[in-house]
Amino acid sequence: MALYSNRNYLMGYYNLKMKTAVLLKFMFIFCFLLSCKRESKIEKEAAKIPVEINIERFDRSFAGLNKENLPELKIKYPFLFSEKYADSTWINKAKDTIQLELNKEVEKAFSDLSEEKEQLRSLFQYIKFYFPEIKVPKVVTITSDVDYRNKVVITKDLLIISLDTYLGKEHHFYEGIQKYLRQNFEREQILPDVASMYTKNLVGPIRDRTFLGNLVSFGKELYLKDLFLPSFNNAQKMGYTKEQYAWAEANEEQIWRYFVDRQLLYSTDSDLLPRFLYPAPFSKFYLEEIDKEAPDRIGQFIGLRIVASYMKNNNVSLRQLLLADAETIFNTSKYKPAR
Repeated sequence: MALYSNRNYLMGYYNLKMKTAVLLKFMFIFCFLLSCKRESKIEKEAAKIPVEINIERFDRSFAGLNKENLPELKIKYPFLFSEKYADSTWINKAKDTIQLELNKEVEKAFSDLSEEKEQLRSLFQYIKFYFPEIKVPKVVTITSDVDYRNKVVITKDLLIISLDTYLGKEHHFYEGIQKYLRQNFEREQILPDVASMYTKNLVGPIRDRTFLGNLVSFGKELYLKDLFLPSFNNAQKMGYTKEQYAWAEANEEQIWRYFVDRQLLYSTDSDLLPRFLYPAPFSKFYLEEIDKEAPDRIGQFIGLRIVASYMKNNNVSLRQLLLADAETIFNTSKYKPAR
């Protein structure tokens, strides 16, 4: 009787487990289909928003600069000609051998920008879907002597893209620049960089100086970036390789435990920012076995996970997200790192 009873119990347990597994699978499929339906609706609505993009090739205009057409260019692009420099400075620069080489390489790589034009149109449709008040800017491409710290510059009405910072990570112009920086000197990174500048403006300056405050602020930016660039993969949005993003996903629980165990969340130690949030060769855990593999800016990845969990588990708008403080977001996010 005992064996029979135990067998019935085990069979019942097994059946319950199977039913639970089927139910969870059904719920996952239902949620997935619901998410796809919602995304499809957003895609259709965004596509209806009228956006016209014209890319003005100042890089080409400057390549043809001479004494005769300089006054006209200065009138058309006053924001690119500082008044503290005499006309002779611009004319000499246009003839400089390095500038001539820049012109040649940029023209070779970017003879056609029709793909970027369409990508920008789509980007601003999504931006305006979520934030209708944002104006579609005037888009101007330039060369900037490889000023990689200012690859993209935006103002209220202007978007400037330095094409000579997107020639490919192995381009000879970038010799001497560290590998972790060159990684994103690729053409496909133009749109993620543009999106980043708009998300930074929307999120605004970091007011909470704790490590958690910084995590959440970067997380807000990446969450918006995810909405603005639905056709880009997660690695591209982070400026990671696919391998780097896969490492972050696989080690999320260990990363979070490290932050918690060392009581870093409410620390105001400024050294944490370059270690885990800013561009660098790698994130610095000071653990030899991890530092060899950990991509830089791993704190931004965790921040995105916290913000995404907050948005999933709370009925709040994007504008409410932008106004919410880091501690509120964290405390109500129900964030649990993936195992």
